[in-house]
Amino acid sequence: MADYVIAIDQGTTSSRAIVFDKSGSIVSTGQLEHEQIFPKAGWVEHNPNQIWNNTREVIGQALSKANITRHAIAAIGITNQRETAVVWDKTTGQPVYNAIVWQDTRTQDIVNRLAADGGVERFKKTVGLPLATYFSGTKIVWILENVEGAREKAEAGDLLFGTTDSWVIWNLTGGVNGGVHVTDVTNASRTLFMDLETLQWDDEILKAFGVPKSMLPEIKSSSEVYGHASDDSLLRETPIAGILGDQQAATFGQAAFQQGEAKNTYGTGNFIIFNTGEEIVHSENGLLTTLGYKLGDAKPHYALEGSIAVTGSLVQWLRDNLGMFSSAPEVEALAKTVEDNGGAYFVPAFSGLFAPYWRPDARGALVGLTRYVNKGHIARAALESTAFQTAEVIDAVNADSGVPLTELKVDGGMTANDTLMQFQADILGVPVIRPVVAETTALGAAYAAGLAVGFWSDLDDLAKNWQEDKRWEPNMDSEERDRLYRNWKKAVTKTFDWVDDDVQ
Repeated sequence: MADYVIAIDQGTTSSRAIVFDKSGSIVSTGQLEHEQIFPKAGWVEHNPNQIWNNTREVIGQALSKANITRHAIAAIGITNQRETAVVWDKTTGQPVYNAIVWQDTRTQDIVNRLAADGGVERFKKTVGLPLATYFSGTKIVWILENVEGAREKAEAGDLLFGTTDSWVIWNLTGGVNGGVHVTDVTNASRTLFMDLETLQWDDEILKAFGVPKSMLPEIKSSSEVYGHASDDSLLRETPIAGILGDQQAATFGQAAFQQGEAKNTYGTGNFIIFNTGEEIVHSENGLLTTLGYKLGDAKPHYALEGSIAVTGSLVQWLRDNLGMFSSAPEVEALAKTVEDNGGAYFVPAFSGLFAPYWRPDARGALVGLTRYVNKGHIARAALESTAFQTAEVIDAVNADSGVPLTELKVDGGMTANDTLMQFQADILGVPVIRPVVAETTALGAAYAAGLAVGFWSDLDDLAKNWQEDKRWEPNMDSEERDRLYRNWKKAVTKTFDWVDDDVQ
């Protein structure tokens, strides 16, 4: 009897396989980091083959640690970094170029070219997104225009595109030997190509981008059987039955199934998703309109999203580029050596600013420096930047929805940082709540897969699994909150208008 569901979480910095039981509890985990490749300023790449090899290995790790085989697994769920683009040759199975990561900004010239006719909101009514380097559509164009022979191969129908869910599933189901080329509505909604109403690729937009439709995966729901693991896999014959982009998966794992519910994930970046139910809501305040989930033949649920490019990756930068500490959790101890930020504010606009500003011309800035400021103040300013950026997006959510959030459900690795979570509650002025299972991204993918095969019966079944682990209550007085937030907003303005024709 199958007692478990396994989720493959193909993230920005690592790939993981997590085995869950019926209560939504973690049974075992396998995890491997992959290389972050930075060929030029603003360029961020991953090696797709390394990602696939790591995926195979972490599946083995998770099964081994749980002391189980494929026979104990009811279904496989997939979740992934959503906008990272892979283009590969369907006859050889080899990528034609490294995966271009969602943080990559090299496609700004392509964005400008497309925006010349109608501005950055040219396709927003159809796809819910502004033209921006963030989304995968412009990354495909860059590969077609800059990789030798790619355009010709694509026109001949020999190249496939996918976000990393598609890449993993194609390989997991056999690759060149009958691999299934699919994605789900949540990932498709991050390409700039999918019509929010029809949930199909838009031919006119593809024509404007110059991307052959034959490259694109078939769009499926978030919860159905797409195919089975191939015979050379440790999971052979197991159904792959759930796909959710990482932020939608985290929302699903938080059991935020209903209109008006929201969550914030603290990872490489921060991502707030607000469920708008079956209604498509177009933001007036810099948020994205996206798919929340679609279960089988049921109607889709939509969402508003506030995407923040750099939060956890700022801590990585302090560790790897500046050597301020040797492991990411040490940032909290360093921040606690001081009582406040010492007047320093760190705006990590390494990839420009995403929501609510959408300023590709911005670059990172550390401002308010005096000789009093030490590395403890810089560590605290880095943590506080995550909370400040979140507060700005929550303001936009409140303005769009007209119903202010009264609490914030949180998940992701940075929620282990008490100093950050307390400051988040303080700067928002509302409670911040973490669930027992903080790995909600993988859990959401497991839930979607389990629903498709009857492992869980319905959403109520899943909602019963959610349990509160810890709550942070705000305790900062309003004057201090207003002062800090006012200075943060001033700091943000110092990052604007940095990039021009001769400055990258």
